[in-house]
Amino acid sequence: MTTIPAEEASGRLINAMRTRTATTALTGDYGDFDIATAYDLQALVVADRVAQGHQVIGAKLGLTSEAKQKQMNVSESAYGWLTNDMRIEPGAPLETSQFIQPRVEAEIGFLIGDDLEGPDIGAADVLAATAAVMPAIDVLDSRYAGYSFTLPDVVADNSSSAGFITGTQLVDPLGIDLRLLGVVLEVNGQVVATAAGAAVLGHPASSVAWLVRALARRGEGLTAGMTVLSGACTAAFAVKPGDCVVARVDRLGTVEVTCR
Repeated sequence: MTTIPAEEASGRLINAMRTRTATTALTGDYGDFDIATAYDLQALVVADRVAQGHQVIGAKLGLTSEAKQKQMNVSESAYGWLTNDMRIEPGAPLETSQFIQPRVEAEIGFLIGDDLEGPDIGAADVLAATAAVMPAIDVLDSRYAGYSFTLPDVVADNSSSAGFITGTQLVDPLGIDLRLLGVVLEVNGQVVATAAGAAVLGHPASSVAWLVRALARRGEGLTAGMTVLSGACTAAFAVKPGDCVVARVDRLGTVEVTCR
């Protein structure tokens, strides 16, 4: 594996975010690097956002469904961090000019009620620590031209984290089988994708548990109050000004956003 110049490589991603100008995949210019190095680069990218005055308020899973892994030509999941400036409030528009190449996905979101950390966390532990679940729309924006990347590339790019919208109705997950919930994504009144919660690593809570175990390897965890997007059940869809995006999840409700 190549020894990558961390400040230079992360600086490219930071500059791409700030200027909204796509760059090329880091592996194409520096050679292959491992996942641990990719998360080190991600940490530098997130630290820059924090230095700009933003706060980490949650996390997101990426590449959790077979459909998404096939779309992006990768074979395992990844995670990234959400900051407060990424949140799109209910009724506010998705400002496409603030992104390079925005795409949207329908997800099941988790509001974490108790701290979660450790290498042995399972789905049951996640559900016990969850205050509520809700429908969510994940807004992706790869800083690589044409979404062309390897797994280490996308991890370094904070797993394409860019924005998110969550439903306002908070539902207790206990007594609900999240695997069986139908998920529908509509764009401009047309259904573009359907799936079930089971598409996300077999169970959305299993996806969040995977995240906690992955964080444990870096001495990190989730804290109470964080929002976690458990991963998309389907492929992502590009959006443009004028588009209206709606995500519907059985028993959890609906969340929508208009692009401009």
